Amino acid sequence: MTRRRTIYTGRRPADLLEHPHSSVRLRAALAAGSQPDAALAKTLVDRCAVEPDFYVRDMLTWALTRLPSAVTVPLLVDALGSVAPQPRSQALHTLSKIGDGAAWPAVAEHLDAEDDEVARASWRASVSLVPFGAEAALAARLAGELGRGDREVRRSLSRALAALGDHGAAAAESAGRSGDADVRGHVRDTLTLMADPDAVADAQVGAARRVRALGPQAVQDD
Repeated sequence: MTRRRTIYTGRRPADLLEHPHSSVRLRAALAAGSQPDAALAKTLVDRCAVEPDFYVRDMLTWALTRLPSAVTVPLLVDALGSVAPQPRSQALHTLSKIGDGAAWPAVAEHLDAEDDEVARASWRASVSLVPFGAEAALAARLAGELGRGDREVRRSLSRALAALGDHGAAAAESAGRSGDADVRGHVRDTLTLMADPDAVADAQVGAARRVRALGPQAVQDD
């Protein structure tokens, strides 16, 4: 027990987030979120860009959601300019959790990203952040990606379209007239998903969280 305590003695949070043991990094991220400190925001964002452990990354995201969005959103938007996929996908994921509509223009730039994980993260974030009145345009852009990727990529896109309700359905049906067999097959799968009330309800959770976080007026003001 004494040996375990010495891991933390005299160590700064930034140092602990780089510790070789993932369990220590996880506890450091938990501590950062439990006692929010805006001075750690850049450290947390930078660590998200390189952290190899999924659970630690998720805790880092949680810690960032505990800080003021005025501090975190500009840092995360800057991370979207990275050449590497992980900084971008993790920044998009975190922006979707924060729910600040100010990030929408930067998120929209990644809807057709070549990297599948970056694209998937942007699709999820876009549904949470799309400004009021821009849903149809977003649905049309998402529909342009139909037929892309493996099963998981396609299901992520289908869920994003489902979360857009009638706008997503209209865009999918329009894409269904494509001469591309992969696109038509993906459209069928998407419409099947939309016909499942439970699946659609799950897909709409992100949009509901956006409304609760920002309020209808705040979304309209984006």
